[in-house]
Amino acid sequence: MAGRRATAGRPVILARNEDFTRNNWNKHLAYRPAGQYAVGGTPSVADGQWTLGNGLSVPVPARSCAYSAMPDAAGPSEASHGIGDGFFFEERGVSERNVAVSATNSMATNDQAAKADPFGAVGVAESVIPTLLLPQALSARQGAQLLGGYVTRFGASEPNGVLIGDPDECWYVEIGSAHHWVAVRVPDDSYVAVANGLRVHDVDLDSADVLHSPDLFEFAVRAGLPGLLDRHRFNFAEAFGVLGVPYNVDRIWLAQSILTPSLRQQPRLRQYPLFLRPDSPIEITDVMRVLRATYAGTVLAGKADRPIGYEKTAESHIITLDRDLPPELAGTIWQAVSTPLGAPYMPLYSAMTEIPAGYGRGGNEFTPASAYWAFHGANALRSLARPDSPAWWPDFERACVRQAAVMRVALAEAYRTDKQAAVGLARSYSIGAAVEAVDGAVSATAQLLTEIAAAGGSSHSLALRAAPATPSMTS
Repeated sequence: MAGRRATAGRPVILARNEDFTRNNWNKHLAYRPAGQYAVGGTPSVADGQWTLGNGLSVPVPARSCAYSAMPDAAGPSEASHGIGDGFFFEERGVSERNVAVSATNSMATNDQAAKADPFGAVGVAESVIPTLLLPQALSARQGAQLLGGYVTRFGASEPNGVLIGDPDECWYVEIGSAHHWVAVRVPDDSYVAVANGLRVHDVDLDSADVLHSPDLFEFAVRAGLPGLLDRHRFNFAEAFGVLGVPYNVDRIWLAQSILTPSLRQQPRLRQYPLFLRPDSPIEITDVMRVLRATYAGTVLAGKADRPIGYEKTAESHIITLDRDLPPELAGTIWQAVSTPLGAPYMPLYSAMTEIPAGYGRGGNEFTPASAYWAFHGANALRSLARPDSPAWWPDFERACVRQAAVMRVALAEAYRTDKQAAVGLARSYSIGAAVEAVDGAVSATAQLLTEIAAAGGSSHSLALRAAPATPSMTS
């Protein structure tokens, strides 16, 4: 996440790779006109209680609003308390109030914290956090307070890191045990990089920029949690987490070395700075570079096991929240469907309420009607048949980045004369980008399959690999 004064053009940015344990994990785009609890006839609501897909039951919220989401295609069958409508592992979204949530980074808790405040079988979890927060949060800060309040009252079933933002600020929340959590406001001139280990440290629990469970410090002292416990320089990550794991710190080092190369930090430290200023304002292309980053050309090449750019990424997103644009146009989600190593980021304005058919179809087995499988299949086929050939999508992505600056000016100008037309333009552009991206993936797959067939099978594999590269799609 990055604050406004850390970014080019001054949007707040939230970005994350949603990684999984296997390659095939279909994700859908969705638009929710209202929270799950406000859907008429929903069996998840009874007697004033809302039961979410993992079994967590909370009072029905007093308000509801529309939001975008990206649930698992298999969500209804995954949910132990599902109602068959896919409100499960929604992962990321922007609400009509321009509050964004990206959830979660899975974490690990140390034995002392887990024993002192053990996680329950059912509680606040990754699978329901966006569904819980996006329909009701009024701001990023209030979203952090809501999430923390649910953890304090109902307990968590796992440790997590959660990103919450609005056009003015962003907050990073960590859940360290069943009932204990901390939230920190990212400074306006800084960014925070997170992997799969707790990160919050050296924070003043009495600061207005820090929120936490009511008796967090007292609990840490009573439980004898690790570290030198200091209320005004509290190391939440050491008290509740596990420091120095290469799987995590290698990626923090890599991200910080890309955005703040002047710092020249040693790899594999136990803990890295929580907040850093970038050497130059962060561009959207810089975030794309981070989310695709590997250790090639670094001192960890051949040593580190887990890069940031990862084949087993189900989807990747970069959310920008721009307070200099009208509220209906402030949010943009740069969405890569499947791994960003093999698919482009396409700009989808949060004003988009209609989802192209292919983005709401298919499962974890191949189907030609699915947008996920268009991207994932094209990448898989290229990796198998012609791994050294140029990818089809970079020209499309670069065109989208160039067009974004033009669209920002055009939408702001259009809004001044015709608000409805400006919102309609944003929606049409988003749908067009999504459809064009799928068409590019399908065309690349068709051309590659044609070349494979023409090559006559495995006996001509060397000739196939030497064939001319598939032309890049133009925008």
